[in-house]
Amino acid sequence: MVTPRIPYVLPFPPPPTHPKNATTLTAAIDAVTNFLESRNIVILTGAGVSVESGLADYRGGRGTYRLNRTYRPIFYEEFARNHEARKRRYWARSFLGWPIMEKAKPNRAHLSISMLGKLGVLNHVITQNVDSLHYACHPHLRTTELHGTLRTLTCLTCRSPYPRAEFQKALAELNPKWAEFLHTAIEAGIFDNDYRREGGIKTNPDGDVDVPGAPYTKFRYPPCPTCLNSDDIRVLVDAQGSHKPDGRLATNGVLKPSVTFFGESVAPEAKAEAEEMVDKCGGILVVGTSLATYSAYRLAKASHDAGKDVGIVNLGGVRGEDLFFSREAKGKRLRVDFGVGDVLAGVVMNLGGEVTEGVGSETPLGGGGAGLGG
Repeated sequence: MVTPRIPYVLPFPPPPTHPKNATTLTAAIDAVTNFLESRNIVILTGAGVSVESGLADYRGGRGTYRLNRTYRPIFYEEFARNHEARKRRYWARSFLGWPIMEKAKPNRAHLSISMLGKLGVLNHVITQNVDSLHYACHPHLRTTELHGTLRTLTCLTCRSPYPRAEFQKALAELNPKWAEFLHTAIEAGIFDNDYRREGGIKTNPDGDVDVPGAPYTKFRYPPCPTCLNSDDIRVLVDAQGSHKPDGRLATNGVLKPSVTFFGESVAPEAKAEAEEMVDKCGGILVVGTSLATYSAYRLAKASHDAGKDVGIVNLGGVRGEDLFFSREAKGKRLRVDFGVGDVLAGVVMNLGGEVTEGVGSETPLGGGGAGLGG
């Protein structure tokens, strides 16, 4: 089997600025406000939107691929077919990282997008993020989760859904020493941002944590309860109820996060919905993403190819900028190199709204997983 390549782990070239006077935050905010005047814009978001929520991004200045050059996410075939990889490289690390994901709350960027929806400026969000913070912050604003959601798991055998929060409880019961360590680590603040950096603990945007020296080989995980209770599907478990692979039955009842892994295709429904929104809109605003994954890049390119408006708000370079800002480009163009939260909060103020930080999410979260990222 050929291992899929992780796209664009190195930084893109420095971005252009458009309009050319948008070199200060105030000018950038005004430029984005003008770009949104048509009120027929779809917003496409990536991991950079969730950085202020305490989550890592991929390709930013302190992103996973910049700080941890050896990082390689688990690929779909590894997870689906390899029991050892599944427990060592995924579920043990996800178990430790889940509290970080669960604690994360929508930040200024999410709240600003929510307000822009209420002001009638935006009517649809497409996100590459699998942290569900858009879903939590603005259920009133239609959101397409392009790479899936952390809230649930899906059985690879029977396709039944299962809440990620409930799965965390099952993992704790099967791994009491890990659960004790996790509780102690949380109480001591080991997973807080500053300590993580100083202690060499590596966290990634998809909710997994790598703790040096942890006994990953001893971790255990349960099977899908629907399959386990089915008369038609045989699932092997040990005396404690942990998944026990054996030959052809090795993959029966395997629960997988409801997200798109590397090496896996984007869900057809999400792909079709995103394409429909881009087809109907007057333009696209790319926010907090380098467009490194093709599933996101193709949406921005589709808007460009159709002669529609293309705007980008992102710190650092973005894939395809040589195309989007070429002389042949039609439609309005926008490119500002400032933080997403600062810019979007300023746009809301320009339009007569207000972003109140500290406001809780409208919808509770539950989930955890790994996806393609933005």
